[in-house]
Amino acid sequence: MKNINTSFFCMLKWLAITILTASIVGSATAWFLIALDFVTIWRTDHIWIVNFLPLMGLGIGLAYHYYGGETKKGNNLIIETHQAAETISTQASQTIEKLKPIPFLMAPFVLISTLLTHIGGGSAGREGTAVQMGGAIADQLTNVFKLNAAERKTILIMGVSAGFAAVFGTPWAAAVFALEIMSFKKIKFENIIPGFLAAFGAHYICLAWQVKHTVYTISIIPGIRLSNLSWTMLAGLIFGLAAFLFIYIGKIFEGLFSKIKFEPMRPFIGGILIALFIVLFRNTKYIGLGIPSIIDAFMTPAGHFDFALKLLLTSLTLSAGFKGGEVTPLFFIGASLGNILIWFIPLPMALLAGMGFVAVFAGATHCVIASIIMGMELFGIQAGIYVGLASVVAYFASGMNGIYSAKLKIGAKYDLYNFIRRTKEL
Repeated sequence: MKNINTSFFCMLKWLAITILTASIVGSATAWFLIALDFVTIWRTDHIWIVNFLPLMGLGIGLAYHYYGGETKKGNNLIIETHQAAETISTQASQTIEKLKPIPFLMAPFVLISTLLTHIGGGSAGREGTAVQMGGAIADQLTNVFKLNAAERKTILIMGVSAGFAAVFGTPWAAAVFALEIMSFKKIKFENIIPGFLAAFGAHYICLAWQVKHTVYTISIIPGIRLSNLSWTMLAGLIFGLAAFLFIYIGKIFEGLFSKIKFEPMRPFIGGILIALFIVLFRNTKYIGLGIPSIIDAFMTPAGHFDFALKLLLTSLTLSAGFKGGEVTPLFFIGASLGNILIWFIPLPMALLAGMGFVAVFAGATHCVIASIIMGMELFGIQAGIYVGLASVVAYFASGMNGIYSAKLKIGAKYDLYNFIRRTKEL
């Protein structure tokens, strides 16, 4: 009878945690997306605001320098916290006091900084903001429900999956993404179900706030033939090299900005460079999220150098210290690169754009399973063989580095193998 009562109260506890996480993170992300749409439209109508991007960068830099503390690590702080909880959970004592909570300050800091980055014309994404908000908000429940280190691992996965699902509208991919960036090596069955529940809950909460997600369409999907699969592998190789280039260029910019010893000056100088690009070339195509250009890449020919310019501006923006994320710019880079591969790869333009959309993401993040699932959620299961093959090839072609450095420190490059192994075990 005692065991039954214990199991019942445990189930109620996790039901409450799931509802709270999904509701709060889903709502916070919904309002973030609403605000992001507003500032993007406002910037488009008042383009003169880009002249103030350096000052916005200085403000972001000063805030993180003097008050940000560990929050400046961004997504890597969540991954590191999860791994620290893993270490403690394997020891005899599993008290929550051994781990500092992720500062709640991370959520408002990254929210405000991302909005400033976008209204000023920085080239950045949004998933980093949603993931950091999700992780920071969810981790506050650790003390509320007095969770031990093992349980804390689960709630961090829930926070990340909820944020990712709400921001992109892809709950299946979001749940797997959270598991992948935390590493499949030591994943347990009890981590999986709460992550999926939080992802779907946050997704529907976001929809309840009347937030609409972008719809992408691949109208023509050719039959599965050896020649088509061979062309797909070649495309995947190119997408993997693009992911490698994104990471490599980012490290070059980081090295250059690291020479500026006073950190708040980094986004200030970076803001000057970005503003000069916009003013001198009178071009706003490569700033912000770039969603209109991503949609166009599925329907009309893209510019020859669209992917390269977006890659450079995004690397510059994020390396300088502006906030947002890499994923939506990676979608832009991949879709516009896939678009121009029609020059020599005889596959439909929309299919090539869709393959690039997810494959460059797979190569840069090393989250190949989530990439494949996202491709099928967005483009339909019929596109699965093509986006899946391109993503796997890009994953291996992108090299050992990735945008989540904390993930790589724990040896997660070959999580594809670990996923297969763990799936068989479960």
